[in-house]
Amino acid sequence: MKPVYKAHPWHGISAGENAPERVTVFVEIVPSDTIKYEVDKESGYLKIDRPQKYSNIIPSLYGFIPQTYCGEEVAKLARERGTDKVQEGDGDPLDICVLSSHHIPHGDILLQAIPIGGLCLLDKGEADDKIIAVLVADPIYQKYTDISELPEAIITRLKHYFLTYKSLPDEKNAIEISNVYGREDAHEVIRKSMLDYRDLIFKPI
Repeated sequence: MKPVYKAHPWHGISAGENAPERVTVFVEIVPSDTIKYEVDKESGYLKIDRPQKYSNIIPSLYGFIPQTYCGEEVAKLARERGTDKVQEGDGDPLDICVLSSHHIPHGDILLQAIPIGGLCLLDKGEADDKIIAVLVADPIYQKYTDISELPEAIITRLKHYFLTYKSLPDEKNAIEISNVYGREDAHEVIRKSMLDYRDLIFKPI
């Protein structure tokens, strides 16, 4: 028998045959987590990034789309859309928040999601977009096809989390959200991140 190896969640799994309309998501953290986990880029295992400092928790499932990368194409798109402070992409896979009515107790899982919009987030000059999606076949959220259809309270909670999750009370916030965009723009961000990944992997030596 040939040895079987676990696929690296960033490089060894497809973004999905129907991306960007429907994407594969690797979930790193869930709303019940008090520790922020992220994938170790070298090994592919989840590692502890940092304990959550305050009482705010991620209001959705959170992870990334495999075989994506926030590089120059993502940064260029943000600049074209008016975020002139963007200097570069954040150098990570494209982040995604997945809305679901189900309790999913832990990360380190794969799921299928439908992107419906996103947040154009800027972190110290780096483009750090957060795609917003719904879990495929979720009995509550599957009816939403664009972020404009979501209750405003959901968007407010997501924005509040990302604007505060790194900030100390006596520090100036280095994160800003320049705009909230809909489904078609989210699809374009995903396409650009897939191009950035291609350029990262196949760039000339």
